[in-house]
Parts: sequence; structure tokens; C-alpha cells
Amino acid sequence: MSDLISVDECEQLTPEDVHDLYRKHVNRSQVSLMTSFGFGRELVERAEGAWLWTRSGRRILDFTGGVGVLNHGHNHPRILAARKRFQDLQRMEVHKTYFSPYVAALGHNLAQLLPGDLNMSFFPNSGAEAVEGAVKLAYKYHRGRRHRILRADIAFHGKLLGSGSLTGAHQNFTFPGIPGVEVFPYGDLDAVRRMAGKDVYAILIEPFSASTMTACSEEFLRGLRELCDAHDIVLIFDEIYTGWGKTGSLFYFMRYPGLVPDVVTTSKSFGGGKSSISAYIAREPVFRKAYDNLGDSLMNSTSTTYYGFGEETATAVEAVNIAVEDDYPARARAIERVLAPGLERVRKTYPDTVAQVRGVGALYGIFLDGGPKLLDRVARLAPVGLARDPNFRVKLITCAVIDALYRDHGVYAYYTLNGANPLVAAPPLVVEPADVEYFLDSLDQTLAQGLLRLTTRFVKEKVAPRWGS
Repeated sequence: MSDLISVDECEQLTPEDVHDLYRKHVNRSQVSLMTSFGFGRELVERAEGAWLWTRSGRRILDFTGGVGVLNHGHNHPRILAARKRFQDLQRMEVHKTYFSPYVAALGHNLAQLLPGDLNMSFFPNSGAEAVEGAVKLAYKYHRGRRHRILRADIAFHGKLLGSGSLTGAHQNFTFPGIPGVEVFPYGDLDAVRRMAGKDVYAILIEPFSASTMTACSEEFLRGLRELCDAHDIVLIFDEIYTGWGKTGSLFYFMRYPGLVPDVVTTSKSFGGGKSSISAYIAREPVFRKAYDNLGDSLMNSTSTTYYGFGEETATAVEAVNIAVEDDYPARARAIERVLAPGLERVRKTYPDTVAQVRGVGALYGIFLDGGPKLLDRVARLAPVGLARDPNFRVKLITCAVIDALYRDHGVYAYYTLNGANPLVAAPPLVVEPADVEYFLDSLDQTLAQGLLRLTTRFVKEKVAPRWGS
């Protein structure tokens, strides 16, 4: 009989034990990469709001916002209470042939909050599944008679075979994906007009690209709507990262009155930081034509194994209500009033270090540079293979800043894997203004050390030993 590890024993594993198990059974290269940073060498004991406490006793400000998942922060008390109530009452999870009051209520709530006739909802697990479900719905809407789908060059829609083919991020390997995918420059309405036609079944766009900190203009988004109306193309807005108040409006596109896509996707903070749940919400005429008949009624996500899992949908009901009752869009705007001018001060203080600051609400990117001389010196510190990555130099500089923020100031940050790889400032929406100021002060003190010093230290102390091993 195998020597199995219990839950109690999990809680006694040391960082070294966890690293060893990851190397053996999860991903050896992930250990090599993440232990280059301080947070890769520690384990978290508990988390609350915007803060983490490690087993070593450190208190860490989590300024990652869970990469979009933690609008509510860690372990929001109402989210925990909703899940505990579900468990204490021994509610049922799985049987799809019983109707769920939680699925019904969640669909109703989304219809109440979203504009126009966006009132038909489907609840898969991940953002990538929501995107693929939306694309599948668009294809079915045209009964398979159209074969082209348009997406932006900087798009990030997931990493599955289908959603990966709809993603524009740099990848080291090309997988097969959805056929008929064509690419247009983000925000270029004339390019989309030239590509649109009777064979296009969908246009997929992030109104705000969270991986590149780039926004579509109102003119572009309204132009897409007009174009899709003219050619009967299904317009899909991907708001997986930006939903539920992150950018200062409930969804980014909702800052423009009267603008309604045919389908919108959401995930990440939709589950309150506890549930793996996503949704795609369709306009009623689009849904009716695609799936509203007995033969096709189970062809969409409603027939998948984990669709509308009870505890997940109950959690999402509570998460949505919290976001509305506590006015998360207003919270994001309040964060922006501190974060935006603070980052601008940092940019002006270090003009040779910070090339640009871009963002909105509680979602900003800091684009680090350092100039060609520094970048060339950094490149010489790297092994030949890694230096071939055209973005490697900027990545290394940004990683050095992230490591210094964590090690010297107890601030947990990250950078995006798409575009120009900015350092991301994206706190939970429950963060206090003083915490935002602490992040800004920590970033200022970190950059004051100079990028060359930071990068040299990072390479010598963190990275070089692992490259050589």
C-alpha cells in the first residue's frame, strides 16, 4: 500500500519538502523559476484581506490582487460564511437533473446587473472555458455556415488548445487550435472593417487588455458594434480579468452607455476568491437561435460535469452581491485617486527607469526600461539561451524589482507575461489607502537603488546559482 500524505501532514510540510514533491510530481522547472524569488522560498500560513502571513512570521502586502481573482481580498468573511452555511446545511452539489436555486438566482442577478438583453447565463469553471463556450455559441448561432473568427494581436484569452489559438501572447510552441482565426491590430477599426465579411461568425475583444494595460477607445468599441450589426457577426467582450469593479465600472464596457455586446465573459473575482467558476452571458436572441430547442438544449455548458456546482454558484451569488452592495467600482476609483498620481510621481522621479505608466481603476502597469546601456549589460549576465528571448532583458529587470519589493519591503507583486511585461499594481479592492501609499513608498525606495544594482544582485544571489545547477 502506498504511503499517502494526509491533510494534517500537508500542513506540516516544510518549504523544502514542498519543493521536493513539486520536482518529483508537479514541475521541476517551476521550482527552479519560482525559487529565484523570495515568495518561492516561503509558505503562507494564513491570509486575510490584502495581507498574507508566512510560516516564518512575515506579514506581506499582496499587491497582486490574485491576478484578478481577489477583488474581495483573501477570505472575505461573507464569502466564508456563505460557503460554511452551504456545508452545514448539507446542500446538494452535482445532479444536473435537479434544478438549482443557486444557478437560477445567479442567472437572474447577472441579468439585473448587465445592460440590454444580456440575460442568458452559463456557468463553466475557468475563464478559458467561458471564452470557448462563447465562441462555440457564436459558431452554433450561424449553424456552422461561417468559418472565420477575428481576434486582436495582443489578445489573452486562455491557454487551452482553443483559447490558446485566440491568444496573442508569445509562446514557445505552437499548438493546433480553432480553425479560421484571423488577427487584427488592437484598436484598429479600419483593419477590422477590411477583414469583416459574410464568413465571419464572431469578433472577440478585451475592451481593456489587462496583460498589456491597453484600452480600446469608445469609438472603436461602438464601431465594432455597428459593424457586427451590419454583418450579423456575434460580438464577444472578454471581461474575465476586468469584471466586478476592477477598472472603476462594474465591467469596463459599461462605462459607455448603450454599448451592449452579444456575449460577455467573466471569471476570476466572480468566485469571490474561493470558487472556481466562470460565466458567459448572452443576449437572448443569440441564445435562442443557437440553443433554444429540445435537440440542442444540452449542447452548451449546462451538460458538463461541474456546470453550476452548488457551492460554487452559492459563493458567486454572495460575491456578486458584495461587489454591488459595497460598490466595488467606487472602491477602484478611490484606489485610482491614490495610485495614479503616486505612480506618476515615481515616473517623474525616475524618468530613466520608468518608461511609462498605464492603467485604470485598481489595475496599473509600470513599464521599466533602464536604457540600452543597462539592457546590454544585463544581457551579458544571462546564459545564451535565455538571452535569445527578445523580452528577456526587460523581464529580468522587472523580476529584480519584484524580488527587491518582496525581500526588502514585504510587498508581493508580479509582471504580465504578454506584451512589454509591465510590473503590475493591481491590489484587491478591499485594500486601504495607507496600504497603497506603502506600496508606492516601497517602489520609490526600491527604484532609488538603481536598476543595475538591483539586477546584478538578483542575478548573483537568486538566479545564477539555479542556472548553473
